[in-house]
Amino acid sequence: MSTTEDKKMEAIVLHAVGDLRYEEVPVPEVEPGKVRVRIGFCGVCGSDIPRCFSKGTYSFPTICGHEFAGTVEACGDGVQNFQPGDRVAVFPLLWRDDHAACEQGKYAQSDGYDYLGSRSDGGFTEFVIAPERNLIRVPDNVSLEEAAMTEPAAVALHAVRRANVRLGDSVAVFGLGPIGLMVAQWLKASGAGPILLFDIQPEKLEIARKLGFEHTFDSRDGNVNDVVKQHTNGHGVHVAIEAAGVPPTMLATIEVVRRSGRVILLGNPAADVTLPAPLISQAMRREIDMLGVWNSDFSVYSDDDDWRTVLAAMSSGILNLKPLITHRVPLGEGIAALEMMHKQSEFFTKVLIHPQAK
Repeated sequence: MSTTEDKKMEAIVLHAVGDLRYEEVPVPEVEPGKVRVRIGFCGVCGSDIPRCFSKGTYSFPTICGHEFAGTVEACGDGVQNFQPGDRVAVFPLLWRDDHAACEQGKYAQSDGYDYLGSRSDGGFTEFVIAPERNLIRVPDNVSLEEAAMTEPAAVALHAVRRANVRLGDSVAVFGLGPIGLMVAQWLKASGAGPILLFDIQPEKLEIARKLGFEHTFDSRDGNVNDVVKQHTNGHGVHVAIEAAGVPPTMLATIEVVRRSGRVILLGNPAADVTLPAPLISQAMRREIDMLGVWNSDFSVYSDDDDWRTVLAAMSSGILNLKPLITHRVPLGEGIAALEMMHKQSEFFTKVLIHPQAK
């Protein structure tokens, strides 16, 4: 990517695993068909922490951060639908047009894609370059804080849609991080009930209660299967959603789902999972469906996709994401915030990083 050499911007740059540096880098130059977005807020995804501190990324140096929204600052030649000053959210997956999945609009299922924040520079900085087709306008009554959470909220919606949740379906959600709490709100909007929420952190359970969820449980207080049976007349839930990515909750989702129920694997796995033979036998006998979820649906030509649904729900008040924000961190303090999340030295749910005002 060519750059405007005489202009600099601040960024958190990952030079190697565990080697994060707050430094000045050139402001990227706008290319034809692309826009330069001034970052308003960039959320820290759970995947950013291992990317920075244990697994690394695809190349170094890299500016991480893929959950962001901001304002169009400049437009390249050929850009027709946006102009400077437009407030936008950015779909971070950069797809190839020559892949079969892309021809069907399944961009997240394509091979050989690029990705802002992991394979290319992302939002832990002041400016990002993105193709015009990856931008969506943010409604006037939606803040850039909220819009920066469009990506995880779209993933949560995609999970609920994959689960084919119907009116009156009983659902258990294991893991109340930001996406788990977003899943819960989508379930309520879908008419599901009862919605049973499980976590081991009292603070997360308290956030869920403040969002209006009555059935919140500390997974350590008893047998989760017994809890589920108490609220489902002994049948188990129609849908169980795993949003924590740890072995105990992976097993619990299979255990608590009823006959012909659906298990949704949403949380990034933190370790290998061994399935006991009796549990596999139960899953077979109950003929459950197990579905994986990765990313979300986005459309260039349609107004009916996960991202546009999220922004419309934010605008109408169906989706209330501000209570999930625990930290708003200036870019210059971003490395300390990332280290805090890595060490889990204090409680957090959604951490937003933002450039300092100039």
